[in-house]
Amino acid sequence: MSILLICNNKDPKPWAKALKAKLPDTSIEIYPAVSDPAAVDYLICWKPQPDTFRQFPNLKVIQSLGAGVEHITRTNTIDHSQLLTRIVDPNLAIDMWEFLLALVMNNLKQLPLYAQQQMQKKWQQHSYRTIKETTITVLGLGQIGTLVAENFARLGFEVLGWSNSAKAIPGVQSYVGLAELPECLSKTAILINILPLTDRTEGILNKSKLQHLPQGAFLINVGRGDHLIESDLIQLLDNDHLSGAFLDVFSAEPLPQEHPFWCHPKISVTPHIASLTNVQSAVEQLVENYQRFKTGRALLHQVSLEKGY
Repeated sequence: MSILLICNNKDPKPWAKALKAKLPDTSIEIYPAVSDPAAVDYLICWKPQPDTFRQFPNLKVIQSLGAGVEHITRTNTIDHSQLLTRIVDPNLAIDMWEFLLALVMNNLKQLPLYAQQQMQKKWQQHSYRTIKETTITVLGLGQIGTLVAENFARLGFEVLGWSNSAKAIPGVQSYVGLAELPECLSKTAILINILPLTDRTEGILNKSKLQHLPQGAFLINVGRGDHLIESDLIQLLDNDHLSGAFLDVFSAEPLPQEHPFWCHPKISVTPHIASLTNVQSAVEQLVENYQRFKTGRALLHQVSLEKGY
């Protein structure tokens, strides 16, 4: 048995070091330095290049180094005899919640506007919104989305949640399916997208749907870049239907230097850092799953190839 790490746009060395400390008797290699492709049966990866998996005829398990798996399923063919798993780390949910709380409060109190005014040496007061008069909608109520929605509700926000199936979350009004999405959006001041990327959700943040938001609504995308139709967002910002957008994920990462998002006055950008997988906490799951695999037990956090999550 052999573990192979494939990491693009992520340093594999800390992961290899942590795994070797926990599994000293296991062969752990970093792609493309593979001594025997036929010996690789357990793959841990992040954004593998297209068709990389074909090199490993005895591959049994593909483990994502993050909560998402579309970076795997959209680039490589996975046989139904192979198992696909992902990281489910409570730290990721907490980090995401803290990040979104900072963004929402900054938006409510117009702090980015005051930062701009400081650069201009401009002294001007503006009105602001309060928690109790702000409605937040969370798209995607999985493990992370549920925590985010519940915590905003506990603070006193009116919170709506939209998902593929009905959810019972304290303080959160549930909307289900595409038929109920327009009504949900029509009540929204701040829209937060945390959906998984699937064939059904790709391009869901488009003009026809975002137009259901009230004028002046604000968009936060921490899901995936391919949820968003970029040209539609720019149009809705330029015609003042949306007041602004905060984007942490993009169709092309790193964001190309020539991309219009960099300089758009109503768009704020961060480099996919809303919640970063922590090596020390996540490696415990990787080791647990590998040991389960070796002993023929069910793996943690298996992904349905049909659903994509």
